[in-house]
Amino acid sequence: MYKRQSLTRVIAQDADLFTWLKTLYPIWANLTDEAVYVSTITGLAELALSGCTTSSDHLYIYPNDCTLDSQIRAAADLGVRFHAARGSMSLGESQGGLPPDRVTEDEAFILRDSRRLIETYHDAARHAMTRVVLAPCSPFSVTADLMRESAALARAYGVRLHTHLAETIEEEAFCLETFGLRPVPYVESLGWTGDDVWHAHCVHMSQPEIALFGRTGTGVAHCPSSNMRLASGIAHVLDLRRAGAPVGLGVDGSASNDGGHLLGEARQAMLLQRVAPDRYLSEAPGGRGGFAGVATAMSAREALAIGTRGGAAVLGRDDIGQLAPGMSADFIAINLNQVQYAGAWHDPLAAVVFCHPSRVDWSVINGRVVVQDGRLTTLDLEPHLRRHNTIARAMVNGG
Repeated sequence: MYKRQSLTRVIAQDADLFTWLKTLYPIWANLTDEAVYVSTITGLAELALSGCTTSSDHLYIYPNDCTLDSQIRAAADLGVRFHAARGSMSLGESQGGLPPDRVTEDEAFILRDSRRLIETYHDAARHAMTRVVLAPCSPFSVTADLMRESAALARAYGVRLHTHLAETIEEEAFCLETFGLRPVPYVESLGWTGDDVWHAHCVHMSQPEIALFGRTGTGVAHCPSSNMRLASGIAHVLDLRRAGAPVGLGVDGSASNDGGHLLGEARQAMLLQRVAPDRYLSEAPGGRGGFAGVATAMSAREALAIGTRGGAAVLGRDDIGQLAPGMSADFIAINLNQVQYAGAWHDPLAAVVFCHPSRVDWSVINGRVVVQDGRLTTLDLEPHLRRHNTIARAMVNGG
């Protein structure tokens, strides 16, 4: 999730990805370090109340002395397990990239700061609550050199790599024009495949590219709501899983999803795969053409598996994602005696995916109660949201 985006929800409501980014870059340029901390608390609180116990965030814009340290502090204060992704943008408009130059950073500084963050915060121990990820933003916002250097640095320290990939047709066109390669072959040429890498979205992939991810164990964060919101397309989640690629769930940005409900995202993932085009009907009822879906494409249990064990695999964790001896003490509890679950008593597991999601009643993270009776135990939410909305108004109005 991109938590600082909780400050800029429902903006560029009818935009595709590139238009949406170009609209929001100037607003995000007003971000402050306090805004990073406050918005991270907001995003993590929303996730925790939805049943999420472990999150990764991709902060890739650092104007006005913003730091990733503030995100790490926010996660610790709230009590959510956190993989902090040191994102970056170095390829500005003047060099043929998408972001304005004023929101990019010097590549030497990016690498120095990445090293500092790993050495200061990364915890490789089992049950760790904080880990650091290196995450140049995307093929259209960083150079090939930064991708290569980041990969070398990450592997020297044993940390994971993350970026956006193959999200839209426009990205594919950019990569073909700029690098002479589709997005997946491009990142493969830079060393960005393997079981220490995961990519967000991966909507526009060919079958050979899917097979590559399966062979190499390259992970995918599937973000169905964002992909629908920005009209990016439908990822080949079932093919990726059949190929052996780890697939987890992402709620993506609060401004490209406009929400952060993990169980809601599992529901969207299940439903979207059921209507993914399977065969074209030239003569549907009423004489209209259309696509026929497959009702058995994804079950509730598979959707939950993607959101639990799948997410753990994408993050390279063998200590979370399930309740078992030796695993971290992470679990949630939901009271099904609520109106939205009425009549679903016979299959509680399916109920939490098929029925309209609500707040969880309990969430325990690493043995600590973070949500109790539907309320956060580590945060007084109402005054926090007042501060959050004050900051959001200032950002949108120019700082």
